[in-house]
Amino acid sequence: MNKKKVMSLVVSFFVYGIVAVFFIWAISNSYFDYIFSQSSTFLYLLKQHMQLVLVSSLLAVVVALPVGILVTRRSFRRAEWIVSNTVNLGQTIPSLAVLALMISILGIGFKTAVFALFIYSLLPMYRNTVAGIDSIDENLIDAARGMGMKPIQILFRIELPNASYSILAGIRTAVVLNIGTAALAYVVGGGGLGVWIFTGIQLFDNGYLISGAIPVTLLAIFVDYLLRLLERKIVPKGSKPPQET
Repeated sequence: MNKKKVMSLVVSFFVYGIVAVFFIWAISNSYFDYIFSQSSTFLYLLKQHMQLVLVSSLLAVVVALPVGILVTRRSFRRAEWIVSNTVNLGQTIPSLAVLALMISILGIGFKTAVFALFIYSLLPMYRNTVAGIDSIDENLIDAARGMGMKPIQILFRIELPNASYSILAGIRTAVVLNIGTAALAYVVGGGGLGVWIFTGIQLFDNGYLISGAIPVTLLAIFVDYLLRLLERKIVPKGSKPPQET
């Protein structure tokens, strides 16, 4: 066994040990009791949280992927700089500032939280779409043209399959970030598990805080795992990095 594998095992056992100690400490202090004693409220908040993430992520996919594809076309290459900087601007604004701005336009509630999460989801999806398509070998595209393929055929048969790893990685990153950021929806009355997190902070109650924060963390890990499985099923083997094959 080489040194890298040994170090990897040591780090893994150390991290698992910390997680185990944390859960033992939390359970011994009854910090998860609210999940069971107020199960209906917990399930309602969890449902709200998942709705926030699902709606905002789907909207981002519908916008970011087509725009990312569009700016990689020769006719729209000049627009790439403008679009990229506009999307980057949305990511650089602090999430609380975005929420504050949207309150004045959309008011308080679910729509404001969804829009803020949508803005934050655009950059990873858009950037990875553009990067994935731009990384395709031009000789491969020229060969497809030589075979008589039309631009739309090249896009769906050559470009998107070969860029699928990068595109799905962007979607996965955005969704996982969304799950954590969705906790801020509480600030604008959007609901979600952030209600318990901020209640715990305001009341100095570790029970509410941990009962809200840990499910958010576990949800992010679970969704990331599911999207990785989807990645393995969809992405062609030749498009994966060497460590993924």
